[in-house]
Amino acid sequence: MSYQAFYRAYRPQSFGEMSGQTHIKQTLQNALLYNKTTHAYLFSGPRGTGKTSAAKIFAKALNCENGPGKEPCNTCETCKSITDGSNTDVIEFDAASNSRVEEMRDIIEKVRFAPSNARYKVYIIDEVHMLSTSAFNALLKTLEEPPAHVVFILATTEPHKIPLTIISRCQRFDFKRITSVDIVSRMKEVLIDANIEYDENVLKIIAQAAAGGMRDALSMLDQVVSFSGEKMTIEDALLVTGSIGQDVFFQLANALIEKDVAKALSCVEQLIDDGKDPVRLTEDFITFYRDLLVLLVAPEQTELLEIASGDELFRELASKFPVDTLYKSISILTNTQQEMRFSNHAKVYLETAIIRLAQVPRDATKSNEGSSELEQKIQLLESQLHQLQQQISQGILPQANAVSQEQPKRQRQKSNTGVKVSSGRIHEILKTATKTDIQAIKSQWAVILQQLQKSHAALLNDAEPVAASSNAFVLKFKYDIHCQMAMENKTFSSSFPQLISSLTGTMYEVVYVPEDKWLKIREEFIQQNGLKTSNTETTEETTSQPNEAMELLSSMEQISEDPLIVEAEKLFGKEFVEVHDD
Repeated sequence: MSYQAFYRAYRPQSFGEMSGQTHIKQTLQNALLYNKTTHAYLFSGPRGTGKTSAAKIFAKALNCENGPGKEPCNTCETCKSITDGSNTDVIEFDAASNSRVEEMRDIIEKVRFAPSNARYKVYIIDEVHMLSTSAFNALLKTLEEPPAHVVFILATTEPHKIPLTIISRCQRFDFKRITSVDIVSRMKEVLIDANIEYDENVLKIIAQAAAGGMRDALSMLDQVVSFSGEKMTIEDALLVTGSIGQDVFFQLANALIEKDVAKALSCVEQLIDDGKDPVRLTEDFITFYRDLLVLLVAPEQTELLEIASGDELFRELASKFPVDTLYKSISILTNTQQEMRFSNHAKVYLETAIIRLAQVPRDATKSNEGSSELEQKIQLLESQLHQLQQQISQGILPQANAVSQEQPKRQRQKSNTGVKVSSGRIHEILKTATKTDIQAIKSQWAVILQQLQKSHAALLNDAEPVAASSNAFVLKFKYDIHCQMAMENKTFSSSFPQLISSLTGTMYEVVYVPEDKWLKIREEFIQQNGLKTSNTETTEETTSQPNEAMELLSSMEQISEDPLIVEAEKLFGKEFVEVHDD
């Protein structure tokens, strides 16, 4: 007999021989044991996880002459015929090469015939997602209500391509990737049965390269055995699988921790020259950093390591990395891996990621300083609480004067951090303010609000110009927060004067002020200029400007408090009300 590959020669023949998938095995075995099998099953999951093997084992258990039971006997004629593929009642159908509706109609016509020598007719349709839409539609009714002697088992690696009407008529089982531990255990059984010496480190490399697929693992094991000859070595396994050894990753990580970018880039360049795939190299580097993280946070869990070993050399390397640095490095590599999938320049992305990894901060002094400062504050609060508890236990109440003395200080601090207003500049504007200038701006105010952006106009809902000179005006805000937002918004501060200039022909300087501060500044201005006019002998020219400004302020105050104007503003809005002096 010709040589058979490991994945064919050692295909599991019972549920007990299957690796992983415990939840699926237990469900199917209980259904067999208590006679609760259904008419249609959907096995979905990644390649090489045991979907077709589980379907054949289930078909044998259903038709076993010594069953049905939890396991097929594999000794009766029915089990043997199903194992070698000669049983006419267990039909394997490849939907990838028979996707047309004609092939499906042929199956549907034969479904009604009773099995020839078995208990059930079992149809195993592999890669069912490859069927055409018309083939799915033809299968739909038969799949929902097949004859009592028929069982359908659909297997697929892409369940999202199957119509929901098909999925809803099946009992679905999702196969998961097989763990590296289970893969290594199965490879040991195969090698022991084949009487081949093995090194467990070699098997770990193969298991890591298989990425959860048992068939891939056994195929690579077959290649390594053929390549190595009498004894398998780590170098042979790395060469066949295209993986990278832990020593190379140790050198690369050590260069990055020392910020030696040149050495790290030359190491990557050498690996790529040796034929390593940049995408695969990135994936392995992510796994290596993950191993360092495991060594750092759970050093006793060495069985979880996939690339790095748990010896002292790698423990020392892991201790050089803060946890936050490893998190950041894994994040950078993961993003790089995703970007590589949409580019033809994977090497460039990898080299860029190496440079970024070397720039990740290696110390956590900032976080330590922040935590120490927090600890000091907590200790201070605890000591103050302890003092208060002692005073209360001795019958001494805390002094209210201390609180009352601290309160004005806090209020002053709070006021200092508010909106900063240039009162001197407002005084200068008031000295030269005229009614004509303020009316020129107010006459265009409604148009200004309409032409502003909505977000900018919203800032001016409760704002109004209160005093204006020939080249500047004061804009009063009802709320401090709106005033501060207008002052800090650079786009608004630049576009607002330009819009006014386009309408009035004058580039005004706009001075923003909250309402409460405007009242104080106006009062100070009136008092200061009133004292000057009453106590100081000045010329008529110098006193005319303050008197005109004070008349303007008083007339504006009367205008703003006129009940008719207030009512009109409530009805139509301030932007639609204009006041004219006859």
